[in-house]
Amino acid sequence: MKKIKTIILILFFSTSILTSSSKDLTYKQINLLLDVLKYTEENYVEEVDKTKLLNSAIKGMLKPLDPFSQFLEPDDYKELKVETEGQFGGLGIRITVQDNWITVITPLPGTPAYKAGILPNDKIIKIEGESTYGMSINEAVKRLRGTPGTKVNITISREGVKEPIGFTITRDIIKIEVIKYKMLQDKIGYIALFEFNSNSYKDISKALEELKKQGMKSLILDLRNNPGGLLDQAVNIAKLFIGDNRLIVYTEGRKSPRKEYRADQNAPYAALPMVVLVNRGSSSGSEILAGALQDNKRAVIIGSRTFGKASVQSVIDLGDGYGLKLTTAKYYTPSGRCIHRDESVKSSTATVGGILPDIVIEVPAEIEAKLYQQREEIYTPGKEPASAVKKEEQVEDVVLNRAIDILKAIRIYSEMNQQK
Repeated sequence: MKKIKTIILILFFSTSILTSSSKDLTYKQINLLLDVLKYTEENYVEEVDKTKLLNSAIKGMLKPLDPFSQFLEPDDYKELKVETEGQFGGLGIRITVQDNWITVITPLPGTPAYKAGILPNDKIIKIEGESTYGMSINEAVKRLRGTPGTKVNITISREGVKEPIGFTITRDIIKIEVIKYKMLQDKIGYIALFEFNSNSYKDISKALEELKKQGMKSLILDLRNNPGGLLDQAVNIAKLFIGDNRLIVYTEGRKSPRKEYRADQNAPYAALPMVVLVNRGSSSGSEILAGALQDNKRAVIIGSRTFGKASVQSVIDLGDGYGLKLTTAKYYTPSGRCIHRDESVKSSTATVGGILPDIVIEVPAEIEAKLYQQREEIYTPGKEPASAVKKEEQVEDVVLNRAIDILKAIRIYSEMNQQK
């Protein structure tokens, strides 16, 4: 009964910020809710769980807002906290909700989902034979995660493929690989950043120092399928390349005043020519970083339009194990572009939102799948890491090759000017 009173108090508390006229309407609706609860409790054909009814009412209240604003029951609230621990039994995918379906933002490199061939934008339409239509992210995560070594059956719908595809995937401990780097031809450094976690800034700084020692003269930063992560890491990485106290990103919401994140006066790699690679799996922090570099004319962005997930969620502890995750602001690039995808607004060519590259290169889904597999490395003791795909079966990475060509052209142009 204490839980029910707590939930009802939450509902009443939410009316304290309303105007007088809207308060009257809200109180009437709450009274209506309580009348329905009382009538149902007394007259329904079977005994009802009052707490379950009220929880469903609160979830329904938030559902019209966006997929990321959620009322969290104790199990869901605990699950949210597990995500911050960085290690769990699961498949290794980032998901969201689009058109009421659970949708893959990106598979994480080296994970069971990645190895099985799950792709960005795949819609998970069934989990263990049960439809996911209308299912919340938290509920889907709860069903997909489990004890390492156990199996889960999922069915996906993929754009361009007529029939649904079934997968049986074995859960594993998910350990996030954050970064890979190497030197390419013509002293071009290459860094692939897979996620923004608490070590990303430190890891990329170390990679840049190592590549500089090897003679790096330009850089390719690969953010393809990077689902984001910690805001401070994205901002700090931007500060490596952007100086002069320039604006990197700002947040703003109806009740949240504009908050700006700016560069320092000096940036250690402010003059380093660079190209950034993005695709539809690039989300959140990777969009913030790409947007900052693009708007500050600091890098050429190549690839396809990014995912468009850049909203700020505040997590409120409601007591008794309950939590509320509420979208309170959105991210904007320095030029004022809202990164977050607005499904209700369509342009003539694409959904508004995300980062549109300077050079758009659309890669077919089957080629992207092959490129994901090629990037997967097999480690054998005493040998250099090798691609999981045989050399004769590999496909061309058109986006990466275009980036190399651009940096070569920049170098040649720079050398010509020096000779004048």
